[in-house]
Amino acid sequence: MQTLLMQNNNNRLVRSVCGALLLAALGACSKPIDYSGPTSDWSVIGKDIGGQRYSELTQIDRNNVDQLEPAWTYHLGDFSTGGETHGATALQLTPLVVNGSMYLCTPYNRVISLAPETGQENWVYDPAVDLSGVYTPACRGVSFWQGNSEKEACNKRIIVGTLDARLIAIDADTGKPCDAFGQHGSVDLKQGLGEVRIAEYYLTSPPLIMNNKIITGAFVQDGQRTDAPSGAVRAFDIHSGALLWAWDPVPPTHNAVTAADIRAGKHLTPGTPNAWGLLSGDAESNRVFVPTGNPAPDHYGGNERGDLDFYGSSVVALNADTGEVDWSFQTVHHDVWDYDVAAQPVSFDFKGTTPAVIAATKMGHVFFLDRKTGKSLLPVEERAVPQTAVEGEFTSATQPFPIKPEPLHPASLSRDEIWGITPGDKKYCREFFDRLNYEGIFTPPSYEGTLAYPGLGGGINWGSVSVDPVNDRMVVNLQIAPFTMKVVPRADVQSGSGSDLVGLAPQEGTPYAVTRNVFTTAYPNMKPCVPPPWGKLVSIDLNTGDIVWERPLGNLNTLAPFGLGRFFNWGTPNTGGSIQTAGGLAFIGATMDNYFRAFDTGTGDLLWEHELPYSAHATPITYRLNKDSKQFVVIAAGGHGPLGSPPGDTLIAFTLKGKD
Repeated sequence: MQTLLMQNNNNRLVRSVCGALLLAALGACSKPIDYSGPTSDWSVIGKDIGGQRYSELTQIDRNNVDQLEPAWTYHLGDFSTGGETHGATALQLTPLVVNGSMYLCTPYNRVISLAPETGQENWVYDPAVDLSGVYTPACRGVSFWQGNSEKEACNKRIIVGTLDARLIAIDADTGKPCDAFGQHGSVDLKQGLGEVRIAEYYLTSPPLIMNNKIITGAFVQDGQRTDAPSGAVRAFDIHSGALLWAWDPVPPTHNAVTAADIRAGKHLTPGTPNAWGLLSGDAESNRVFVPTGNPAPDHYGGNERGDLDFYGSSVVALNADTGEVDWSFQTVHHDVWDYDVAAQPVSFDFKGTTPAVIAATKMGHVFFLDRKTGKSLLPVEERAVPQTAVEGEFTSATQPFPIKPEPLHPASLSRDEIWGITPGDKKYCREFFDRLNYEGIFTPPSYEGTLAYPGLGGGINWGSVSVDPVNDRMVVNLQIAPFTMKVVPRADVQSGSGSDLVGLAPQEGTPYAVTRNVFTTAYPNMKPCVPPPWGKLVSIDLNTGDIVWERPLGNLNTLAPFGLGRFFNWGTPNTGGSIQTAGGLAFIGATMDNYFRAFDTGTGDLLWEHELPYSAHATPITYRLNKDSKQFVVIAAGGHGPLGSPPGDTLIAFTLKGKD
């Protein structure tokens, strides 16, 4: 089997570098470039406000993708300059290409403008953020807006949310703050939240811009306290930064706090579900689609939480002009697993006629919802699930399971399936498993310790899905990386006895703290205790919900000794996302093995791969600006602290071999 794996990898290597020198000498690596196709930029992080991540570009296609080569490299400067750093970061950046420029942010919220075809630096703006206490610095991207009047100051704006909870407007042409926005270019997002502790509330995802409004949620630190800052979604005027509306995500039976209330000095409701991932929109129906998390403090939902999970772990449709709720669909009832909807809701037309939106979850569940009503377009079944034995806690009797598409993550795990590379690893993992409470998916947190499978990282995370609207095809990456959760009585936390307190989340205001850790082999090897693949790439037919193909995503390069890991295509835990193109390609990094790949979207065949200097836990983009230009594909490669990938700060652009 190992010989076969090596042979297959060697074949891919030949394709990716266009073969041996003999092939190059015969001209196989210098096919003429077709300049007759379309041009397009990448003006929104999801390519469009519906988040499809689809490009109509065709210059790079199935037949020539093996001729891709690096065109330019840019170092963001957070690490390559050798200056002060703030620990491990997560380079999850998706740049924008619009207004003839490329716009990006670093994990430290420095905003940079580059020339898209050369990587030459135009300007850099440093908001000098306070990084005190920030868990893992990350900035997934910026937003762009252009007004109607060229005479208006800052008529083209870059909007960035920061790790110290500010919303900043920058002139897209000069890199200078827009002075009339907020206070000299900045709005303090902590206003209206009440007490906010250090690094408890901040932005990692760029806001959505619709109807001259900046619409944003925020990250709220997990597991801290019942009265954590509100998870409200708010809209601000693009010109002045004034607060226009606020959606306070309390049940309809509560009195929601409004923008007028906030202006009068009232605070938003604490502990409500937040939206830390990407929002999406639909211009035709004037709706914003919000993926929500669960209420504070995540892993305990007794009387202290009350009924605040009414909108928890859901996709909620809001009116873009008022923030009023049009509909909501809940993917997890009374979530005590941290299975928040991290993925951006993505728009498509179901069977070509019904406006729909995709809700992809950490459980590997995918729901096709009617964009107008929020009703599922394919069968969903409420099934009985395990119940809690924790005193004072309660859990929902049932949970929603999609019948189509069928769940993408394994739904169960037996003791016989517990896995290890060596007999010692397998023994360690089985003994670990035997100490845990596990009754299948939705086994609740317990005093003994619970196996959470899928893990709280997913499944499907913030990278979401990509959609080809021409061929009605969805592509999604997911990881298979189980976690453990253990309920710790408050007395044991205070005494420091009776429990392993590694990975402790305090959950102040409840009777219990909780520990969260990975279910892996012993340190330092730390491989998942479940059989590979540990990462997959899957294609789904959007008309039927059927799985078209699935492939392991990633190899053990950087994870196994002596350079042998690249020959074992077992998939890796991954985070990031894919894009699709009219050239029949899906591009994706995301894996821990440092590779950037292109797959045939029709067959799932791997057509090209390139080893990067760091792992690329980001979503790529592609663009072609002029009729005489090449098509570029760009990926950010800079590692991911929580996954254990070394940090870096590299942006790499690829294009086809040959002269312009």
